[in-house]
Amino acid sequence: MSSPPVAPPGWSRWLVPPAALSVHLSIGQAYAWSVFKPPLESALHLDGTQSALPFQLAIVMLGLSAAFGGTLVERNGPRWAMTVALVCFSSGFLISALGAQTQQYWLIVLGYGFVGGIGLGIGYISPVSTLMKWFPDRPGMATGIAIMGFGGGALIASPWSAQMLESFGTDHSGIALAFLVHGLAYAVFMTLGVLLVRVPRPDGRTESGTGAAGGVQVSARSALRTPQFWFLWVVLCTNVTAGIGILEKAAPMITDFFADSSTPVSVSAAAGFVALLSAANMTGRIGWSSTSDLIGRKNIYRVYLGVGALMYLALALFGDTSKPLFVLCALVVLSFYGGGFATVPAYLKDLFGTYQVGAIHGRLLTAWSTAGVLGPLIVNWIADRQEAAGKDGPALYGLSFSIMIGLLLVGFVANELIRPVHTRHHVPAPKEAPDAQREQPA
Repeated sequence: MSSPPVAPPGWSRWLVPPAALSVHLSIGQAYAWSVFKPPLESALHLDGTQSALPFQLAIVMLGLSAAFGGTLVERNGPRWAMTVALVCFSSGFLISALGAQTQQYWLIVLGYGFVGGIGLGIGYISPVSTLMKWFPDRPGMATGIAIMGFGGGALIASPWSAQMLESFGTDHSGIALAFLVHGLAYAVFMTLGVLLVRVPRPDGRTESGTGAAGGVQVSARSALRTPQFWFLWVVLCTNVTAGIGILEKAAPMITDFFADSSTPVSVSAAAGFVALLSAANMTGRIGWSSTSDLIGRKNIYRVYLGVGALMYLALALFGDTSKPLFVLCALVVLSFYGGGFATVPAYLKDLFGTYQVGAIHGRLLTAWSTAGVLGPLIVNWIADRQEAAGKDGPALYGLSFSIMIGLLLVGFVANELIRPVHTRHHVPAPKEAPDAQREQPA
């Protein structure tokens, strides 16, 4: 498919973030998969591990497709990428609808997990470089607007999906109809982004600031050879691990911390706590990333990692003494978690320029995949071992919180070690860009 049409004279750059947001709000449905777990378990006689498989595969495919498809996204443009995301994500729901109707669970795994997961990855990175070309003056804000949609998509999808299941029924036919409506509705909504997206004119004023300071432009292949990429990989991985450590086990964690208090946390209150964390995750994406445009990317990651470590320390030492303190510390950590996702594309732009930043971003997201395994593993494995040893309450989490503090300090040091990219990695001149795009050494 051809690249998107170039914006005509007078085109407002503020039409581009809504185009990106239409894709990210749609694929953000992935965080609402849990709504479908109980009906699927009941209708298709699955256990909890089986019902989680489509989501787990989708996240794996998100990381893989972002890493391996990033260069294609850069080469073919945002409209091509958004179209691929639309086709894969919507088709995933349609295949899942067929699987639910015929009670063939492997089709749901194939559809939502494999096909839909490819749509997640391509859709996630599709608008990144385009947004930063339109907003060279505020790249953190621009990417934060779009990536906020991925964090907030579940806030729309959860009640919407629950209402559909209530209306259509929770048997296999009702689930199939809900999947069908999802696939068609998201196709229409994502089409708005496909039609709206534009790239700036080469001679336009917004394009003049495309590169980082000093005209830095680095190819994706060359970026992987720099220490800056790997330091930033460690930074993202440790920040995400710390956030997921709370997010994945939020409800049982706050229940355990105050189980022996005079006012234990109810099931509904724990659910409200999870909703608050989701809101912090979403608002942190736009708030902190916009702040990074004012104070700089290295400084904002000093806040994420340094203050994040202090929040974990406060939880470990005083978390069981005050519910407001526990909630406040967790909300701050989750806002840093979301902010880290939204700020990292702008950090990449500062280091490597916008030339192949989408492809570089896709490769960096393997840090997310690693953290997605590491965070829950640390917290759950240690909690299980402590429980087996006869401990309960806050004692279940003391060691895992200490590990999180250590990881955040490792990330803090990695951030301090990031320096400007050496000129030997730069693309020599714009006319050599096609050679670099074929990933010849710069």
